[in-house]
Order: sequence, then structure tokens, then C-alpha cells
Amino acid sequence: MRRTALMMMLALAGCTTAPVEPIPGSITYGGQPRTKLTKSPIGSTLSHEFIMGDGRLAIETYRIQPDRSLSLENRVIVGDWPPQ
Repeated sequence: MRRTALMMMLALAGCTTAPVEPIPGSITYGGQPRTKLTKSPIGSTLSHEFIMGDGRLAIETYRIQPDRSLSLENRVIVGDWPPQ
């Protein structure tokens, strides 16, 4: 039993998720923004919504890093926007 549990833990430790890459419309598309978020606490998150070129709504979540840069954490793409 312990051996199976150990093998499962090792298998799960090897799983990684691919980072979310910026797309046109993302805050970090083409690099970090020129201004830094100096008043926001490190580790806090912010969301950004925009309409993609194909008419779908993208909602992105960013986390503020210790150097005040933004890290793209998550993206949700909603179907056609606005809903019909």
C-alpha cells in the first residue's frame, strides 16, 4: 500500500502545467507594461477582460510578482460576445 502511494506521489510530482502564453490583447503581450503597480500588494491578483479578434471574450488573471512585474496565471475564453 505504501509503495503504491509513493509511486502515485512521484507520478503526480512529475506533472506540470504549461504556462499561459500572452495573446494579442493581453496586458503582457509584447512584454511587461512600462508602469509598475507600486501600490498593489505583492502576490495580489487582478483581472483583465478584452474581446479577442474572433469576437470571443477573454478573461485573464494576473499575479503581481516581487519585482512588480505581472505573471499571467489563468485565461478563460467565453464564447461569442456579446451573447445573442
